[in-house]
Amino acid sequence: MTLEKHLEEYKNSKMINPNEQKIKAAIKTSMDAFYASEQKQMLSYHDFLWTQLEAVRKKWWILQFLLLLLLWTVLRNAGEDYYVQRSLGVVSALFVIMIIPELWKNQSNQCMEIESASYYSLKQVYAARILLFGVVDIFLLTLFCGAATIGLHLELTQLIIQFLFPLTVTACICFGTLCSKYLFREISAIGLCILWSVIWMFLILDESIYKQITEPIWMMFLVFAVGYLGFAIYRLIKNCNSYWEASQNGIKM
Repeated sequence: MTLEKHLEEYKNSKMINPNEQKIKAAIKTSMDAFYASEQKQMLSYHDFLWTQLEAVRKKWWILQFLLLLLLWTVLRNAGEDYYVQRSLGVVSALFVIMIIPELWKNQSNQCMEIESASYYSLKQVYAARILLFGVVDIFLLTLFCGAATIGLHLELTQLIIQFLFPLTVTACICFGTLCSKYLFREISAIGLCILWSVIWMFLILDESIYKQITEPIWMMFLVFAVGYLGFAIYRLIKNCNSYWEASQNGIKM
């Protein structure tokens, strides 16, 4: 018997006939074991929030802090110059504009489908980012207002009117524009914020208009602005799943 024949007989004796049903059962058992193992290591919301914090580029918070520090220095050197104090609204617009690249980076990087496929929904991703920016920005603004009130002896009501009110309106413009049913790019929101800053400058530098608006009216405007901002944020979180970058290219998902 030749060597080739021996090898052929050996090959036939060792041939395995696969059983498709048993293969499928083995695959299902492996998948069940994998899912059970992953369930024990499910990411908690605290850990998820921490991962979102790590993903945020801290340079925007640093720039916001440096902006407020620069503003505080200018106010300290300006003394009682009311026109400089009234120009706070322009800086507040820049403060808000700095959050746009980070909050909407999933659209600019075209990764919304990936985030939507994760365990935590896109709503939770947006909510986590807004929460993180809200906490940090409130801390920075509280620190600035406290330092300006105590260190520079500025009236808190004037800070609210000349800084916090235009800041809130700018945030309303950002969220209202980028969360509308129409597809606006980030540059559109930035342009509208700059336009609002110009309008605000003309308003506060015109004494005939500025003096006609009393403090209660300013406070009422602020309440309306805060209310609309809350509505815009709620609408963003509720409808964020419809903000696909593919829709911006003319393809409906």
